[in-house]
Amino acid sequence: MLPFNAGAITVILIGLFILANAIRILREYERGIIFRLGRLVGAKGPGIIFLIPIIDKMVKVSLRTVTMDVPSQDVITRDNVSVKVNAVIYFRVIDPSKAIVQVEDFLYATSQISQTTLRSVLGQVELDDLLANREKINQELTKIIDSQTEPWGIKVSVVEVKNVDLPQEMQRAIARQAEAERERRAKVIHAEGELQASTKLAEAASIIGKEPSAITLRFLSTLVEIGADKNSTIVFPLPIDLLTPFLKQAAEKR
Repeated sequence: MLPFNAGAITVILIGLFILANAIRILREYERGIIFRLGRLVGAKGPGIIFLIPIIDKMVKVSLRTVTMDVPSQDVITRDNVSVKVNAVIYFRVIDPSKAIVQVEDFLYATSQISQTTLRSVLGQVELDDLLANREKINQELTKIIDSQTEPWGIKVSVVEVKNVDLPQEMQRAIARQAEAERERRAKVIHAEGELQASTKLAEAASIIGKEPSAITLRFLSTLVEIGADKNSTIVFPLPIDLLTPFLKQAAEKR
C-alpha cells in the first residue's frame, strides 16, 4: 500500500502543479500576452486565464499610466547658453501586443527617446523662450515623443519640463536685467505722474488766472492749512490786493 499511496500522492502533486501553471488571474488593469509555441496568440484578460502547460507562455502588461522622470540633460540653446534640463513624462500602454512584440523593453525605449527628443527640441529654442513659453515647448515635446512611440503601442499623454538649471553667471545676468527693467518701469511711471501733475497744475493756473478772487481764496486756504501745524512759525507775505478795498475806503473818508 505504501508504493501505491506514494504514487497517488505524486500524481496529485503533479496535477496540482500543472493546474497552478495553467490558471492565471489578471487584475482589471492587466493584460496577458499569450505565446503558443513561440507564436503570438493575442492579449487576454482581465479575470481568469487558462493556459496550456509547457506550450503556452504569458507576459503580463500593465495598462496604468506610468510616470517617468527624464534625467537631467545638458542642452545648448539656440543662443548658445548651456543649461541642464529635466522633465517628466506620462504615458500608458494602449496596445499590449505591440508593446511586447515591437520593442524589447518599452519602458527603457520610451526613456531613451524622451532624453534624445528633449535635447533636440530644446536645442532649437532660445533661453528666453525656454523660460517664458514652457507650455508651448511641452506640447511640442508631447507631440514628437507620442508620434515616435505610437508604433510600440504607447500613448504619451503629457510631457512637462520640470527644472531649468542655469549657470551662476547667467543667473546674475538675468537678475541684473530684471533689476534694470524694474528701474525703467519706475522711471516711466514717475515721468507719467509728473506729466499728469503738470497738466493739472497748468489747468488750475489757467482757471485761477481768469478769476482774480480765486487767487485770494487760494491764499486764505493756504494760510488755514499752514496754521493747522502749531509747532511752526511761518512769515507769509500779505498780498496788496487784500488791502486795496480798505485803502479806498480810507481815501474816501478824507
